[in-house]
Amino acid sequence: MLNAQYRIIRNLSINQDLYQFIDQEVMLGLNIKTDDFFSSLAGIVDSMQNENIQLLQIRDNLQKKIDQWHIKHQSSFDFATYKQFLQEIGYLLPEPADFSIQVDNVDDEIAIIAAPQLVVPISSVRFALNAINARWGSLYDALYVSNVIANKDKTAIGASYNPVRAQSVVRWANDFLDKTIPLADGSYSQLKSINIQLNKLEFTLLNENHTQLNNTQAFVGTTEDGNALIKNNNLHIELVIDQNTNAIKDVVLESAVTTIIDFEDSVASVSSCEKIQDYRNFLALMKRDLKVTFQKGTRTINRGINQNKSYTKISGESSTLSATSLMLVRNVGHHMLTDLIKNSSGNELGEGILDAMITTLISMHDLEKSPANSTMGSIYIVKPKMHGSEEVTFTVKLFSKIEKALGLKKNTIKMGIMDEERRTSINLKACIKAAKNRVIFINTGFLDRTGDEIHTSMLAGAMVAKNDIKNQSWIQAYEFSNVDIGLQCGFHRQAQIGKGMWAQPDHMNEMLEQKMTHLKMGANCAWVPSPTAATLHVTHYHQFDIFKRQVELMNDNINQDDLLIIPLMNNHAKPTNNAIQKELNNNAQSILGYVVRWINQGIGCSKVQDINHIGLMEDRATLRISSQHIANWIEHKICSKAQVEKTFRAMAVVVDQQNKNDPDYVNMAPEYAGYAFQAALTLVFKAKQQPNGYTEKILKEYRQNYLATSIVSLNHQAV
Repeated sequence: MLNAQYRIIRNLSINQDLYQFIDQEVMLGLNIKTDDFFSSLAGIVDSMQNENIQLLQIRDNLQKKIDQWHIKHQSSFDFATYKQFLQEIGYLLPEPADFSIQVDNVDDEIAIIAAPQLVVPISSVRFALNAINARWGSLYDALYVSNVIANKDKTAIGASYNPVRAQSVVRWANDFLDKTIPLADGSYSQLKSINIQLNKLEFTLLNENHTQLNNTQAFVGTTEDGNALIKNNNLHIELVIDQNTNAIKDVVLESAVTTIIDFEDSVASVSSCEKIQDYRNFLALMKRDLKVTFQKGTRTINRGINQNKSYTKISGESSTLSATSLMLVRNVGHHMLTDLIKNSSGNELGEGILDAMITTLISMHDLEKSPANSTMGSIYIVKPKMHGSEEVTFTVKLFSKIEKALGLKKNTIKMGIMDEERRTSINLKACIKAAKNRVIFINTGFLDRTGDEIHTSMLAGAMVAKNDIKNQSWIQAYEFSNVDIGLQCGFHRQAQIGKGMWAQPDHMNEMLEQKMTHLKMGANCAWVPSPTAATLHVTHYHQFDIFKRQVELMNDNINQDDLLIIPLMNNHAKPTNNAIQKELNNNAQSILGYVVRWINQGIGCSKVQDINHIGLMEDRATLRISSQHIANWIEHKICSKAQVEKTFRAMAVVVDQQNKNDPDYVNMAPEYAGYAFQAALTLVFKAKQQPNGYTEKILKEYRQNYLATSIVSLNHQAV
């Protein structure tokens, strides 16, 4: 932040705006003094910052040893020798003896409800509200506005009411109900009306016959609007009743049961004021008073957090169901620094430490509030980019110190482990053991895991094409091993085993065809890109008993050695010149499409068109894999730097054209001198030197330069 003012507390310099935000906004309602809070933060930083630096140095030292080994053995690679080397340097640890996690006070949404999970940038108030309000979603609406049902008359989906399409929606929904909560006799397509009594549902068919649910115990109550609540696989279905005809007029599904509020890969906050605003947004979420007003066409829409759903149980007792997703918060990684706090030498300190301290402090508002985010009194922090069990142990120690500083009960802070780094995935059991009293979540991430794979093995040889990596044996082992180890460690009905994002928000039919795979693999949650996708994907969880599947998988043993197989290109199968250019086009267009929004507009997550003009939900993991892949091909002379730069110039024209309807978009071509284009090239040409292949440092530098230039330009205009 330009000309930032700082307040000295102990040995720390605290950004004055951050201090005022904590003092004047966060502390209201908490029995903690602001100076005591920052004094505690100073003590934690003093005791942990050096260890944080040492852990990052371990990463670098291991990488140097691996690079040297690959240089020495490039022409004589032997897997057994390679594995032994990784063990000798401490990269690959001995597998711990069997154990089970012991985590208390875990909310049902994490432990026993299998469902989709949303991830949303904290920087977007509108997106955040959409996500946490996506606990319930209309199946009719989701089907109508998506491509699940073919649009035979070719009119724009959802543009205006189409009775033929509406009838198709009802047929699809009836078929879903027949499969999920069948009637004892007949079909929902034959249904005339529903009569709700206190302890049972009576269905009247078109032939005037009466029937009931095949499983009468599935009916659990009646909403205050007179709708029927049915429970299946621990998820609720609300049959919305037309009060005039008593027929079904909608089917509302409990959908995104959990949401990750993200401070990390999906945001582009590079200034102090932006980071403080992110904290402010999170505070409003925890205090349940976040609101937004926006225009949609000619309408002004005011949106806030949904109120709980009231209903009457079949026993006659009044009760409520949560109307919002259970929120987890994803902090930044150990490698990030922030100018919000500095040491006596003026050096930036660990943003991960600051994130943990402040998001926990803010979450304390929830612990004392009703209705609360966590009814069990827990705080859920997802920690990304950890490398191996030492770094998990560091995070456990950090959480313990924060609990002590803020007067919280031990193990109040629960941990989600992103299984997205190579050293974590091959040592996952040891990582889980290090957090066995806190861990409630493990989740695979193909893009980051692949980016780390390429960077770690950069000097081993040229990698196969990016799309071909998905078919390599290590990827299959990675996805199955995540489930296998989670089940070995007692995650069944205790914690989430998650899978990655469906990246194509406009292709919901394909999602329904493919994403059931995650459940069959044994994962009890998976990421989706939108509330609509959550409502559609949750139909899988109604139709498939994931916890039964986990029991079936408990005796499976995945070959962990496969995780170490490097996806190298066969020397006898070098791509043709056309194939090389096609791969470069794909990677360059992907990088540019994301970076230009990140640098010029501060957008950290959005739907970005790929080279085939298909919209993909992208975050920084996109850059990590694509930049590392091009760098690897340059390193091994599959392509040249000159060819890459020429490709980027050509793809900049494509990306400019794809964004021509965005009034805020600034073209990269034909000058190619803007910060966005230069950042994209730098991400590739300096990819090999970036620790673990991360992109944040380069993005932050170019975004800050862009902002500084914009401020100077505005000042000149004002003069």
